[in-house]
Amino acid sequence: MGKLKKAAACAGILAAAGIGEIAYFYRRTMKRGNAKVERTIKMSGTDWSQYAPFMEKRKAFMLEQAHEDVYQTSFDGLKLHATYFPALKKEAGTDAGADRKKVAICFHGYTSQGMSDYIGLSGYYLNRGYAMLLPDARAHGESEGEYIGFGCLDRKDALVWIDWVVQELGDDVEIVLHGTSMGGATVLMASGLDLPGQVRGIVSDCAFTSPKEVFTHVLKNMYHLPAFPAIPGADILNRRLAGYGMDECNAKREVAKAKVPILFIHGTKDTFVPYHMCREIYDCCASPKKILEVEGAAHAESYYKDTESYERALDEFFEEIM
Repeated sequence: MGKLKKAAACAGILAAAGIGEIAYFYRRTMKRGNAKVERTIKMSGTDWSQYAPFMEKRKAFMLEQAHEDVYQTSFDGLKLHATYFPALKKEAGTDAGADRKKVAICFHGYTSQGMSDYIGLSGYYLNRGYAMLLPDARAHGESEGEYIGFGCLDRKDALVWIDWVVQELGDDVEIVLHGTSMGGATVLMASGLDLPGQVRGIVSDCAFTSPKEVFTHVLKNMYHLPAFPAIPGADILNRRLAGYGMDECNAKREVAKAKVPILFIHGTKDTFVPYHMCREIYDCCASPKKILEVEGAAHAESYYKDTESYERALDEFFEEIM
């Protein structure tokens, strides 16, 4: 009897430890305020300090341009925020020849916000006649929400922003969806939806397949921990609290339904979202597709590591689809 009591006590301790691990993991990764940008940057392994002069120059240019705050309501009643940059006019000193009919809707990464991840690419898009819409994902920046959507919910929010652009600029507007990291997963997951004809193409930079798969990778390779019980437990919690499962929406499954052309971009030295995920998604993609592999680039570093190749890939892609 004594052995049974000891075994039961041990089982109770292990169960409590498992519950504690699940709760700790969930709070740190899925809830607003606990998911820290500093931790994400450290985990990504990208040395951003080397690009500081370039980014400061682009940021100064970006903030000099006219821009405004835009607010919309999500499918589940959240107040969503974005920053809108109208296309530059000819007299602004660019070669854009802007006509306010090309728009890049750009979706940022985990723990970031709209005005952060596209500082570099603002010079590319604005100087080529594109307007830019930079949404804050739910539970990020000025958008409401307690639980992070990891693309699964954000793809529905993307439809709200696409609709806003069409209403604002007219039925003849041409839209590009561009996403980085979690934003890349967002646009790839959106590719499986019934997108309006104004969406001409999708650019995905270092996207993951699903929250379940990327967190399993992080736990195993960065923390040397098994996926069980953290991932299954977080899945149960997330279904109840946030309304979606950790693998409910997977980019591999969604691109298999895609009709819009997609450009995939990924750095070969990405350890945060491994490069093989990009290849897996690319192989599943049913729509016209291209891929740019940036040799030696870490997570979200591709544009800065090889700006010339990145911009050339965008130019060629847009020339075909716009």
